[in-house]
Amino acid sequence: MAGTAETVFLPPAEFVRSPEALRLSWTPQDARQYTRWLATNHYENFHIVSFLLPRHLHQDFYNVYAYCRWADDLGDEVGSTAESLRLLAWWGEELDALYQGRATHPVFVALLPTIERYGIPREPFADLIHAFVQDQTVTRYPNWEALFDYCRCSANPVGRLVLYLCGYSGAERQRLSDATCTALQLANFWQDVTVDLRKDRIYIPLEIMERHGYSTEDLFAHRFTPAFREVMREIVARARELFVEGLPLTGMVDRRLALDLDLFSRGGIRVLDKIAQRGYDVLSARPAIGKAERVTLLLASLARMAFRAA
Repeated sequence: MAGTAETVFLPPAEFVRSPEALRLSWTPQDARQYTRWLATNHYENFHIVSFLLPRHLHQDFYNVYAYCRWADDLGDEVGSTAESLRLLAWWGEELDALYQGRATHPVFVALLPTIERYGIPREPFADLIHAFVQDQTVTRYPNWEALFDYCRCSANPVGRLVLYLCGYSGAERQRLSDATCTALQLANFWQDVTVDLRKDRIYIPLEIMERHGYSTEDLFAHRFTPAFREVMREIVARARELFVEGLPLTGMVDRRLALDLDLFSRGGIRVLDKIAQRGYDVLSARPAIGKAERVTLLLASLARMAFRAA
């Protein structure tokens, strides 16, 4: 039975509960329609296909996004740690089958031509699964080394996948991409400290909190103190350093990708600026970038790209 009916176009958490969806066999065309649907209709969808992205890359980005979305949802949307771990293990088995040429799940049926076309290795996909498994079992990070190791699996693979899709695979570009992706992840963590607390997750390295005399009890009580300000000042500065380290990547890729990279980086830096402007108080309100600021960032990035081209 081919997956042609839209009734089987389900988000991951619903899909795995549907015997009908799990029994379907998917043609490449149906599978591509599914990944396109998931990428453009999911409630947590990001603007993954930039208006500057060449049209011939759209479907490949949909396919990669669908893989990431599935892994993320199997970790966060199932509602049971034990079931999430079981499903993530199953997702890893499906990934192994893909690289053995035995794709059956619609995401992998759609993804197979993409990995063959761009020569994408298994590692970045497998690292993402590792990160989502870690989310189920680790909620505290003792130091920068442990946190960076998590970012290596949770954030950096996304940047490397984008580079592969755009035709880049060199080690130096990957290193700069890793710096940018880790910085973006850290900026998100520092922006969402209170959001993560509701999930019993702390991404601020405990060693830094301890050194400044700030406890996890203080954090869960949302106590904004001079000690917390110094904690935030230090970790915001570290994220800023990584953004600066990764910025040269924009000069090593084509202008369309460079603009997206510049926008992401400048947006992340702007988040850090907002945190600093609030005196590093992220406990009373979540720092956010408004629509007008986003337009300003876009115009500034366009101006930088135009100046570079000139």
